[in-house]
Amino acid sequence: MDKRIIYKNTDGSIGIIIPANCGLTVEEIARKDVPTGLAYKIVDVSEVPSDREFRNAWTIDDSELTDGVGE
Repeated sequence: MDKRIIYKNTDGSIGIIIPANCGLTVEEIARKDVPTGLAYKIVDVSEVPSDREFRNAWTIDDSELTDGVGE
């Protein structure tokens, strides 16, 4: 799948979900797998940095998390 689901954990770190091809849409996976009450955004894989060396420094502004909220 060429999409990723990103959200901000309660500690401020960034969570990234790599959806599997399981018969659900990426939107259904996001609602199901993002922790309850946390806003998320669905992005193309190209928007997620591929270099994981500084992954603890990744940030996202809350105003960008506009695609939904985890159930």
